[in-house]
Amino acid sequence: MTHSAGLDALWEDFHHVVNMTSRELDAWLRTRDAGERTEPLPDQAGPPLGQQVLAVLRKRRTDLTDEDVRVMTKVVEMVSGQTDLANEPEPARTSRRHALMSIGHDPLKP
Repeated sequence: MTHSAGLDALWEDFHHVVNMTSRELDAWLRTRDAGERTEPLPDQAGPPLGQQVLAVLRKRRTDLTDEDVRVMTKVVEMVSGQTDLANEPEPARTSRRHALMSIGHDPLKP
């Protein structure tokens, strides 16, 4: 992946909307997929997009691939398109918060 101003802006936007650390996201994905009887391998926990976000968080900007850029763009668009959760009923708010956390964004985190 080549260095460009657009990539720099995307990198900043991605790290702004993904406000969970790689450690926090990894723990969330494992917790979210933990079941009473079965549990996936740690590197397979969570949805594929959550795993891709986790992989990007563990990379340096210079190591990004075209697929990483697509993932970053998708996540920035998904999170930026969300409205404030404060006016939603509790079940919907919790469900949406958990879905966002599965891609690295905790809307309740300052």
